[in-house]
Amino acid sequence: MQAILTSLRLLAVLVCLQPSHALATELLPLQPLIDATDDGETLLLSAGRYAGPVIIDHPMILDGNGEATIDAGGKGTVILLDTDGATIRNLHLTNSGESHNDIDSAIQVRGKFNVIKDNKIDNCLFGIDLQQSENNIVRRNSISSKDFELGQRGDAIRLWYSFDNKILDNTITDSRDTVGWYSANNIIRGNRATNSRYSLHFMYSKYNLVENNYYVNNSVGIFLMYSDSVVLRNNHIAHAAGPTGVGIGFKETSDLVIENNEVLYCATGLYIDVSPFQPDTTNRFNNNLVAYNGIGIRFLNDWTGNIFKKNQFVDNLTQIIVSGGKTANRNIWEGNYWSDFGGFDEDKDGVGDTPYELFVYADRLWQDNHYAQFFKGSPMLEVLDFLERLAPFSKPDLLVRDEKPSMRQLAKLEYKEEQKEKDSLQLLRESLGR
Repeated sequence: MQAILTSLRLLAVLVCLQPSHALATELLPLQPLIDATDDGETLLLSAGRYAGPVIIDHPMILDGNGEATIDAGGKGTVILLDTDGATIRNLHLTNSGESHNDIDSAIQVRGKFNVIKDNKIDNCLFGIDLQQSENNIVRRNSISSKDFELGQRGDAIRLWYSFDNKILDNTITDSRDTVGWYSANNIIRGNRATNSRYSLHFMYSKYNLVENNYYVNNSVGIFLMYSDSVVLRNNHIAHAAGPTGVGIGFKETSDLVIENNEVLYCATGLYIDVSPFQPDTTNRFNNNLVAYNGIGIRFLNDWTGNIFKKNQFVDNLTQIIVSGGKTANRNIWEGNYWSDFGGFDEDKDGVGDTPYELFVYADRLWQDNHYAQFFKGSPMLEVLDFLERLAPFSKPDLLVRDEKPSMRQLAKLEYKEEQKEKDSLQLLRESLGR
């Protein structure tokens, strides 16, 4: 501790001797202060701008008190955290390098039981990169990438072969993805992501919990690829509305629980490709609200093993499509609410007296021909669809049959108008602030 005080006094003397114009441009040295901090001790930085890159290779607390900036000068990673049991908090981290190969980041984590919280990260290619790191906590950080085209930015938070970490309450904007590769048993909770590409993308990452996240105005909400036994719960996903916009997507992914999520105003609400993939497994969709999307659910193929119970499919332009002219009826549909159901409930038990049935008519044209999708909703296709339903030239194909459709929307999942206004105001603020 005495060494720290001596170093700080010497630093203060050197700063006072600098001309005023030099103070405006030169960064204060930080690595000597880190090296002089004993294990378990706290280095509380005074207000100012400090020079990175720096390496923390022993357990300590680095605290910027909300007033200190570490600037890497456009080279490398701002902080390399190569230890166990350290804390980085209350800092402004900025100006990393631009190398994707080196994963130039605000913080690279290579250890266990570290805490990274309450930091502001901007103008850094990648935000927080965890590689072969376990039992770390990443909480309440504000993260944005460099001002590059979307595909050239780095990931806000990146997990690589990393297990049992908690990613909590972070705010992400203008980045590329939050991504997990070969990473299991992580908790992704309470995060907000806007103006990015994939709000969350898992590759070969099993047994993760994703809940209470807010993902709005990104190209894709959540996409799971080859990532089994994941739980998606209570997430709000909206406005993934680009040409490839997807609320939640699944590719060759099995044994999932998808419950109490809101998927709203996306080009495609749910995208299902050969899922579940593993034999004798199911994917269970319960109590989700899929509303106001161009397509409610897109099945890429005729598949089975998905169980849909007590979901709400509300005012999607097209509720369900299956590419290739097949059926989605090999899955289980039970007790879902369908806004386009035309049946009655004479006994007032909350269940339709007749099944909900969805057939494929002339709108097959726009589903099979990508160029014809542009004309979906046009008078020409709508007239063809009406005539086909009125007097079909051939027997229509049954796409979905729900034997006991619900006649009531679940109040707790209704998309309130005030929430819609909040989303619109949030998007407006973000567009004006960029």
